[in-house]
Amino acid sequence: MRAAVPLRLRPTAPIAPAAILVGDPGRALLLAQELLEQPKMSNHARGLWGYGGRTAEGESLTIQATGIGGPSAALVLADLAELGVERAVRVGTCVAFGDAARPGELLAVEAALAVGGSAASFGAAAGETVAPQPQLHRRLGAALGDEARAATVASLDTMPAHPRAAAGAAAADMQTLAVLATARGLEVAAAAVLVATGAEGGETPADELLEEAATRAGRAAAEALSNPKVEG
Repeated sequence: MRAAVPLRLRPTAPIAPAAILVGDPGRALLLAQELLEQPKMSNHARGLWGYGGRTAEGESLTIQATGIGGPSAALVLADLAELGVERAVRVGTCVAFGDAARPGELLAVEAALAVGGSAASFGAAAGETVAPQPQLHRRLGAALGDEARAATVASLDTMPAHPRAAAGAAAADMQTLAVLATARGLEVAAAAVLVATGAEGGETPADELLEEAATRAGRAAAEALSNPKVEG
């Protein structure tokens, strides 16, 4: 039975059944301003900025920051599930392995690869993968169209990661596996789309490029989340 009060979030506005999850509070604000007609801050506890409102199409949507790392994202998602979230899309960033993804490219995560660390606490041994909810992943892919490609992304606790530790992965991030695995345990439909920031040690892309790519990803996520009939 779900608890009445979450442990970390202290919502001051209604939480929608659909949520976009981002690591960075600044990106939460960016997407709230881009996607919501009259965004209202729904959480500021612990610096985890969250916003709620309706999209231009009239769909109720929550946009919530999750902080840094998989454990933080898992805890925030657990709170959101307590508050009634039923489906969620992570919109985040990842670091490409070599030239596997160009800066600003969108990757629709078809599998999150565990690379040790906290992955075991989410039920994934090193080398195992966790997949997104199939129907939501398909809807996200359809919304992204030619703007993204499907990819396996390694999820780990610290950066950088050596490609040999993540064979078959195009890039690495710190949250996607935690989100997908936690969502599965909570019976929340979840998927993810990530913005590649370029290769580790390479030139950092301009903020404008990353913001534009994140906005495109956010719009697709909102569209994918708009249908409440997402089943396993």
